Amino acid sequence: MLNIVLLEPEIPANTGNIGRTCAAANTRLHLIEPLGFKLDEKSLRRAGMDYWKDLDVKTYINYEDFLVKNPDARIYMATTKAQKRYTDVKYGEDCFIMFGKESAGIPEQILVHNKENCIRIPMAGEIRSLNLANSVAIVLYEALRQNGFSGMSCEGQLHDLNW
Repeated sequence: MLNIVLLEPEIPANTGNIGRTCAAANTRLHLIEPLGFKLDEKSLRRAGMDYWKDLDVKTYINYEDFLVKNPDARIYMATTKAQKRYTDVKYGEDCFIMFGKESAGIPEQILVHNKENCIRIPMAGEIRSLNLANSVAIVLYEALRQNGFSGMSCEGQLHDLNW
């Protein structure tokens, strides 16, 4: 199972949207505190809609707690500071893809020790970053694509018409 990791997320709507994406992708969501919200907030539930109950969520008191509880994790770190594009790596079926908080990303003290696993989403011009929920969806679905969308439905179904 793929894993999305949010390091100190600040905006409940983003985390709710990411939770919904993870539920649709059969992906575990890891939340590293401190969080900028409570997990029972109405805006978090609203963004995740009724999918939050179907989500596999793990929480950690800090980054060190996350590392201790996932000692063999292969972690890719999404950052605008990386040289490598998110499409340049091969995502294993059980890898972890980490994203930092909306206001600052993953701290450079962490990135500098993980340079070889840092990835970026290319952007034009002087744009600083994409929305966190959009970034997660972009990278997660590349990882799913590389793994053949294992365990996912790949067929559409119309309700009233036949193609």
